[in-house]
Amino acid sequence: MKLIIVSGLSGSGKSVALNTLEDEGFYCVDNLPTGLLHPLLDSIRGSRLRLYDRVAVGIDARSDAAELQRLSQSVARLTEQGVETEIVFLHADIRVLIRRFSETRRKHPMSRKGMPLLEAIEVEQAVLADVSARADLTIDTTQLNIHDLRRLLRERVVTRRDGLSLLFQSFGYKFGLPGDTDYVFDVRCLPNPYWEPRLREKTGRETEVIRYLQTHPLVETMYQRIRDFVEEWIPCFEVENRSYITVSLGCTGGQHRSVYLADRLYEHFRAKLQNVSIRHRELQ
Repeated sequence: MKLIIVSGLSGSGKSVALNTLEDEGFYCVDNLPTGLLHPLLDSIRGSRLRLYDRVAVGIDARSDAAELQRLSQSVARLTEQGVETEIVFLHADIRVLIRRFSETRRKHPMSRKGMPLLEAIEVEQAVLADVSARADLTIDTTQLNIHDLRRLLRERVVTRRDGLSLLFQSFGYKFGLPGDTDYVFDVRCLPNPYWEPRLREKTGRETEVIRYLQTHPLVETMYQRIRDFVEEWIPCFEVENRSYITVSLGCTGGQHRSVYLADRLYEHFRAKLQNVSIRHRELQ
């Protein structure tokens, strides 16, 4: 049996995540009290129905705080019992969460007795801190729409075969650091095609920009150093049974240099590993 625990901040897309998993054949239960996780699985593990081969449950700050703190122990017990368990945690920038609640006019589940929305979000963050730290995969939905989130879940969770899932992600520093990454490489020191008027409106996926970057030895050196670093440390993560690694490359606008390098790294590792994905944050 495979179990996905979906958690995260209210307004970050937990319902979209569960709906996506349900569409992909998972048996889903939302807003499950943490204390009922083991009884639920005990009740369905004896079934021969394939309906229960893949299960996803939504667990969030509405659960008992003490039970949430014991979630790590619960996951360890399930692993010992042969249940393949992963925690997917969703979050977003507080300003975006406030805007989303304002647009939907829904009440935050942590609001009590007139508690301001900002304070409710901060309380929720504190309650879920242990779950967030334990997560196998963290997804920052600040700049994701529904379709982006569904696609990302399908690529990294649903269709992932056994082994490490490796994501290369390009981004622009002027739009902020990604909040869901394990390694960040700053490539702003490389020659910038933006200053070439004929290349300014193009991206690092287009032939003219690729040829421009290929003429600079410094770009090739940067590629080789990042490639070698990732190759050296992937076996260590695999030994520790890590399921997900995200490597982010950032340039100023996320249009040229980071896109080119992310694509090259993706092509290199795709030939070596089963679960390799690419995402260009500013090109979505």
